[in-house]
Amino acid sequence: MDGFDVQVDRFMDHLRLERNLSENTQEAYRRDIGKLMEFAAGKGINDFAGISPVDILELLKVLHSRGLGSRSQARLLSAVRMLYRFLVEEGICKSDPCEDVDMPKTQRRLPEFLSIQEVDELLAQPSGDKPRGLRDKAMLELLYATGLRVSELVNLEVKSLDRRLGTVRAFGKRRKERRVPVGERALESVDIYLEKARPAILKGRRCEALFVTSRAKPMTRQGFWKILKNYAVSAGIRKNISPHKLRHSFATHLLERGADLRSVQAMLGHADLSTTEIYTHVNAISLRQVYDRFHPRAG
Repeated sequence: MDGFDVQVDRFMDHLRLERNLSENTQEAYRRDIGKLMEFAAGKGINDFAGISPVDILELLKVLHSRGLGSRSQARLLSAVRMLYRFLVEEGICKSDPCEDVDMPKTQRRLPEFLSIQEVDELLAQPSGDKPRGLRDKAMLELLYATGLRVSELVNLEVKSLDRRLGTVRAFGKRRKERRVPVGERALESVDIYLEKARPAILKGRRCEALFVTSRAKPMTRQGFWKILKNYAVSAGIRKNISPHKLRHSFATHLLERGADLRSVQAMLGHADLSTTEIYTHVNAISLRQVYDRFHPRAG
């Protein structure tokens, strides 16, 4: 598989250096392309130029027989198409075998979310008399108040929070920057954490991250996930909880209470260009007004 490996390595360099994709996204592409490589190698094909449209269709059929859902098949086909676009531009392949292959039809699943009552129960769980409890409460309040991705939350620095404007600066996919309004209740929780808990956790050590661990390191996605799951159990929430479910809850509750879709999209920082272009004119002042009017915990 040497021919495959060399070509994939060049493609991964392209994703990292030119497209600035995250490590998680790069690994997802590598896994999906790896399925194609394994299938082709089984047929005696040792480079991407030797793969035909029939091979692509056969691969999708095999994956379907193994129980791979249509959404996963569509994601794989999207990754392979991007690979071939790169290979054609580099002159490694003459054509894209996926060009005439239809994308598998997918059913859009409605995102699951928590009710406002469930959110209130969840946010009430952290203890208010211990540093870790104050930290956890600040994290939960801020996540629900802003709809940040968990990766954005744990990558926040102390300087990311603008108390005067009542906003937080986050960097989303491809390091795209946005400012998101933050409600007073979340800001108060963060203020208490910064004053009483963060110094006690750090014990004189330095760390630029907003949310830190007892090792004076930034909180990790995995660490926060475990914290969230424990509090969900304490709150009696039976739903399968995840940080992303709080993000869905943030958006759903705003929309249910009458916020306009474009403002919510702007706050979420969706990366899809065609969606982004629709609401790029929404400014920070109007976002603040929408947030204050419709978010359940804005005041």
